[in-house]
Amino acid sequence: MAAKVVVVGGGIAGLAAAYRLRTLHPDAEITIIESAKELGGKLRTRELAGRSVDVGAEAFVTRNPTAVRLVEELGLTENLVHPVLSAATVHAAGRTVALPKRTFLGLPVNADDVRDVLSPDGAAKVAGERDLPPLHVDADPDAPDVSVGQVIGERFGRELVDRLVEPLLGGVYAGRADMLGLRATMAPLVGKPQTLTEAVGKVLGPPRQGSQPPVFGALRGGMASMIDELAKRAAARIRLGLPVRALARIEHGWRLEIGSAAAPEFLDADAVILAVPAPAARKLLEQEVPAASAAYGRVEVASMAVVSLALPPDAQLPHSTGVLLAVGERHADGTPFTAKAFTFTSRKWGRADGEPVQLRASVGRYGEAEALQRDDDELVAAVVSDLWELTGVTVAPVERIVTRWGGGLPQYGVSHTSAVASIIDAVNKMPGLAVAGATLRGVGIPATIDSADAAASAIGAYLTSRSGEISAPSGLVGE
Repeated sequence: MAAKVVVVGGGIAGLAAAYRLRTLHPDAEITIIESAKELGGKLRTRELAGRSVDVGAEAFVTRNPTAVRLVEELGLTENLVHPVLSAATVHAAGRTVALPKRTFLGLPVNADDVRDVLSPDGAAKVAGERDLPPLHVDADPDAPDVSVGQVIGERFGRELVDRLVEPLLGGVYAGRADMLGLRATMAPLVGKPQTLTEAVGKVLGPPRQGSQPPVFGALRGGMASMIDELAKRAAARIRLGLPVRALARIEHGWRLEIGSAAAPEFLDADAVILAVPAPAARKLLEQEVPAASAAYGRVEVASMAVVSLALPPDAQLPHSTGVLLAVGERHADGTPFTAKAFTFTSRKWGRADGEPVQLRASVGRYGEAEALQRDDDELVAAVVSDLWELTGVTVAPVERIVTRWGGGLPQYGVSHTSAVASIIDAVNKMPGLAVAGATLRGVGIPATIDSADAAASAIGAYLTSRSGEISAPSGLVGE
């Protein structure tokens, strides 16, 4: 009998895991269970003013080639696009300046590279870091990590944290620098005792001459095309709108309780891949893998919102890909900004003549729930006010979409690497169980795909080892 595998979670992690498993075990019976009414998770494409726009993740980094390779494997290379403009800005100390190009998440090799963003005292603090005693943060995931904000603030100065590091990290994690772990978020800087200036220099390498390879990639028409192709190639049975309420170990595999508490269904499988956010994984593993459940419970999550706007075709945005906002920036009247960043989508990716001007704003950081408690109209009004203040563009949007992402962004805090090590160690001891998702290897699309590939490989190897055994009973128990 064919092996039966259930993938819990229909986002990029679950779909990539199901697809990879299909390539490893073509005859497997794969079921994907997703609690939402559609696949995709944080990869979601909608139509705004006649154009497809991504209201979740809009791009992936190419430094990790995993996503590009998957695009090629899926036959989507013709849809792969790169930014037509590379000129981001940051609004700090009441003015908007070019975002320094030669940094690692805001950390420079040379103070001159960040001088335009900092005060003279701030730049002097950055320049002096190379003269400090070496810093040593152990690369062992079980060793104590240190706070990004604390360490960088002490060594490079608080200005650099507030004006560059936190805006950049906030765009990735929706988190605060003081709560994020250095090893968890800036792993290349830890291990060998050295100054941070030395470590950044090794990460960046010598300045490159000539044209630079693109940093980001995206898909023409939106990320939904990747989701659709993965679902097609996985050839799985897809069940939407069904929560998984419990997971239990049985003699030949696993049993899942799905659906409503009043009328549950029970699905048996030889193997299970959990590709869900940390809170859901914690709940599902509580009974059978308590060590992994407890470790997932140590992972904090943040909420955010994406406000997508379409302006009239004749609106003139600044000639940049967008603007990040430093910590504590305010309007001229003293009121704080609501958005933490704007992406000028039409500038970044290009648009046809006569099309509406597209842009999006990100709202919300860990611990800042009040901004997200406004209704859609209030949130849009606040974001538009921010846009007017930052750009001088005072035209009203012709259409808007507000997309709220509640509790789905894992925070890579000072205990994160040890929590992930505990999760992997505990899950690896359970036959026929694997985990994937943004909690494990990084929050970006490539890192999430890496986690999916690892989970599929683990389950593929397990199924191969069991190929001579009788498969788990079929289908739904009690049908």
